[in-house]
Amino acid sequence: MTLKNTDFKIDVTSEIGTLRSLLIHSPDSGLGKVVPSKAQDWLFEDIVHLDTMRKNEYDYYIKLLLYFLDPDKIKGKLQDIDNDTDRLFFKPDNANFHASGKVIEIQTLLADILQQADIREKLTASVCAIESCNYRLQQELINTNPVELAKIFISGSLSNEEMIFAPIPNLIFSRDIGIAVNNHMLLNKPAKKARFRETLLARYIFFNHPLFAPYRDNILEIPETAQHFLRPGEDNLEKTTLEGGDVMMVSPQHLLIGCSERTSISGANEAIKLLFDNNVVKKVTIVKIPHKRDYMHIDTVFTQVKRNTWVLLRSLAIAEAPLEDQEPISWFADKKTKERPEIVQFEKGEKPRLFGCLEDLLSDISENDLQSDEKTKFIYSGNNTFPFDAREQWTDSCNLLALKEGVVLGYDRNDKTVEAFKQSGFDVIRVNDLLQKFENNELDPQTLTNTLILMPSAELSRARGGFHCMSMPLLRDRIV
Repeated sequence: MTLKNTDFKIDVTSEIGTLRSLLIHSPDSGLGKVVPSKAQDWLFEDIVHLDTMRKNEYDYYIKLLLYFLDPDKIKGKLQDIDNDTDRLFFKPDNANFHASGKVIEIQTLLADILQQADIREKLTASVCAIESCNYRLQQELINTNPVELAKIFISGSLSNEEMIFAPIPNLIFSRDIGIAVNNHMLLNKPAKKARFRETLLARYIFFNHPLFAPYRDNILEIPETAQHFLRPGEDNLEKTTLEGGDVMMVSPQHLLIGCSERTSISGANEAIKLLFDNNVVKKVTIVKIPHKRDYMHIDTVFTQVKRNTWVLLRSLAIAEAPLEDQEPISWFADKKTKERPEIVQFEKGEKPRLFGCLEDLLSDISENDLQSDEKTKFIYSGNNTFPFDAREQWTDSCNLLALKEGVVLGYDRNDKTVEAFKQSGFDVIRVNDLLQKFENNELDPQTLTNTLILMPSAELSRARGGFHCMSMPLLRDRIV
């Protein structure tokens, strides 16, 4: 059945406005098929235990999202959901699936569009071309039930668990396939082959699902540069790539784009031209961070918590000390080895503006773009204590999702960062305790303020992404 939401809109003007709808993808069987020899090729650092990830970790994420975004789907039903050992409420092909029109499952949208015979045939041919399938298999897939075919395209397996092509385990990180920028959708170009099928599925969904029909003219696709096919090599630095973890909508007319291991200068350049030509935003700031797996995207280095508060990795955030204050060895250091972001802001009709460090940029966003009348505050990964700053950044201490201003989700394993939040005046509560308080009417999601919600993370953190990565906001309230 086609997902319908009569209140559906695309409108994202900040990172912290109250979240009203988003796209997610719950862990599918493909995650349980990642093998050690292919883990890094498929962009995983480790293999995960799927049942634990589903039932003891991601399960809480879905329930929490429903309480905040679509409470009628869960209020009064928590005990029944918890007693369901199979956790069918978050599996999109089961009868007890929550089917929320606000916490929207990508697999459901894919199954919807595959109901159309012409779309099913075209998309199947495209997937089979990418995956080098033979003609008979292609015909078999075209004749497969749409709900089952959606599972196959994502998991890479037939119903009998026979693998016919690789899974796409990174689809759980829905942020990377597209970003809502005001009332436009910017579809992304992934850097790694492991994510090509995700991008193909996303394009078909956004251009063909009736949910997005009113916004079809607002869907932006980043083009390749002219004659890109003549460039030498496949992994050259000029490849046009852009992923959603490197894009942040920080105010109604200001977008951040990170240049990182996954997003190229060429990709950022094409995105800026596209956004300016379509009058989507007036200002774009490029934040160029070191091309290291440690950082991957800018949202692994910083995310916003409140209008005047950010969480970030301090070692990448501050300006270099004046030369006279450094030790003698600094006089001989190669400046090219310094791990400092380069930050340039572009505004239509204006000269580019340089920022000396991330803290200067984020302060400018808070105080000028968002009109904060308070001094900008920074909460540092690992409480800025070595070696916990780097350790906890690796497990996504800086990759937080704001459900509303001041209410954010983070992993429970980042103890020192939790201490930093407490020192900054935030309440800290574990998600299982919070859900019970919501169910018992002891707390109300709508009135909750200044809270870090701790999410279980033993398996999720192995995948190298936090809740900012695991969300594609489609609608947020405008902050005033």
